[in-house]
Amino acid sequence: MDDCLCELEQRRCEVRNLMTRVLGKSSHAHIGGCLSILEVITVLYFHELKVDPALPRWEGRDRFVLSKGHAGPALYSALAIRGFFSPAEVFTLNEGGTRFPSHVDRNKTPGIDMTCGSLGQGLSAAVGMAIGLRAEGLDNLVYCIIGDGESQEGQIWEAAMYGAHRKLDNLIAFCDYNKAQVDGFTNDINNLEPLVDKWKAFGWEVFDIDGHDMQAIIRAIDAAKSVKGKPKMIILNTVKGNSAPAFHGTGKCHCVDFTPREAEELIAYWTGQRTDPAEGGSDV
Repeated sequence: MDDCLCELEQRRCEVRNLMTRVLGKSSHAHIGGCLSILEVITVLYFHELKVDPALPRWEGRDRFVLSKGHAGPALYSALAIRGFFSPAEVFTLNEGGTRFPSHVDRNKTPGIDMTCGSLGQGLSAAVGMAIGLRAEGLDNLVYCIIGDGESQEGQIWEAAMYGAHRKLDNLIAFCDYNKAQVDGFTNDINNLEPLVDKWKAFGWEVFDIDGHDMQAIIRAIDAAKSVKGKPKMIILNTVKGNSAPAFHGTGKCHCVDFTPREAEELIAYWTGQRTDPAEGGSDV
């Protein structure tokens, strides 16, 4: 496990640095929610998911749905480091004709299984995929990340109810519980607590972990795979803007102005070359 974690840590740094530089170039950055899912994305693409970069539509692959589609730059960066396309191409994020729009699009980007951006819809798609794989007699797994802000959407709970009704044990979902959304903190806008009890009441097996601990994520996924007869929800207790001092845990880092200089200063801070990272951009 130690060697595995060292390798994952290296990959996490590679994904984080690429993502940060891409966000700096694009100027308007969903940096908060990208940093809060960095560890789970790393674990999925460099430890868990059965995928083939040379065959993005391979029938034998596991499926992944990023329901909080605005965190696309984190996923694009992981896909690039994994070998689906060149990291250099990701720097066209949001430019005209790009294959990398702000919100993920399966019709544009290799490796994207579901177009997301209209919050609340991704879990329904994941439920449908899980049903479809079962109907085809395939044993592939479906993974889905939802946000806590979109967990205030009724469609999330409709999907939760139906996934449990269909006993979809080939579905493992994660809630990025960073406790902040575009308008502020979730508990001020529409409190989700008790979140663990809610998912249990809807018939899901629930794991409640530190979402920035990659070893904990691996153990939770392993435990989830062993549970039969019900879908699984792994609640990731995370920090929005994690590890970026100007944004860490604030309610105003959903989308900010962010420059290449600030990106490089933040990377220098992470690598120990600076002790005073950039203050960060303004909230937009």
